[in-house]
Amino acid sequence: MARLISVPSPASVARALSGSLRSNIGTWRYYMGDAQDRRDDAGLPGECVLLIQGFFQTRRVMETLEQRLRADGYRVISFHLGGLLGNFNTRGIHTLAAHVERKMERLRERYGIDHVHIIGHSMGGLVARYMVLQGNHDWIRTVITLGTPHHGTPIAALGGALGLLVVSRAMWQLFPFSGIVRDMKAQPVPGSVRLVSVYSTGDLICPYTYSALTPRDGDDVRNILVKGLGHMGLVEDPWVYGLVLRELKGRPHDSASGPVADVDEEITRAS
Repeated sequence: MARLISVPSPASVARALSGSLRSNIGTWRYYMGDAQDRRDDAGLPGECVLLIQGFFQTRRVMETLEQRLRADGYRVISFHLGGLLGNFNTRGIHTLAAHVERKMERLRERYGIDHVHIIGHSMGGLVARYMVLQGNHDWIRTVITLGTPHHGTPIAALGGALGLLVVSRAMWQLFPFSGIVRDMKAQPVPGSVRLVSVYSTGDLICPYTYSALTPRDGDDVRNILVKGLGHMGLVEDPWVYGLVLRELKGRPHDSASGPVADVDEEITRAS
């Protein structure tokens, strides 16, 4: 007897596509401006975490992550990065790195901040990595990137088709083999800074193979692969937050730490 093949219903397919789209693009609130109540944590006690949002994002993308970190006793810092319409983060990686560094230098001098951990989402992770590689790493202890295109991302071609190459230098820099991507890959991250890349097989904006680090990227690098999350889901998911918290608190030294040659099959989420 022929084996029956189960065919998904149109409704289940629609739900799956809708869920994937939501996880990769996020909610409408992410794109409705930066007008929200901000807390100045810089002068408070506790470990300091700097959040850097990605391309075409506002700080609202990091809001859930910010609230969780603050609830766990961290002092959280984020900046309005400007860009298209004065709101969407579209400035070049070099410009953003210098902008963030200037702001952090003032806060460090004012409040005596000794060291900082950085969590960068998408292009925000490249901004953090660029800061480290420019020699500005004596105050940076950890860089955790979420869905960051360390090798560029082919989705940049879609941005080009939509005309973003005209208004944003950053879009050029996100192409695979762009000058800045090549420059960063040619320089290992200093051993004093831990670089952790968290990425997902469900990420349509930055396919996970473009996020994986290699031994050439530094002396203390780590890959963490999760399943079933989209690009924006990486900043919202509680499992991913648990990974972030473990890196901040425990700095694990198991077989996945240090230089890694392959993608770590550390699955923290059901398929």
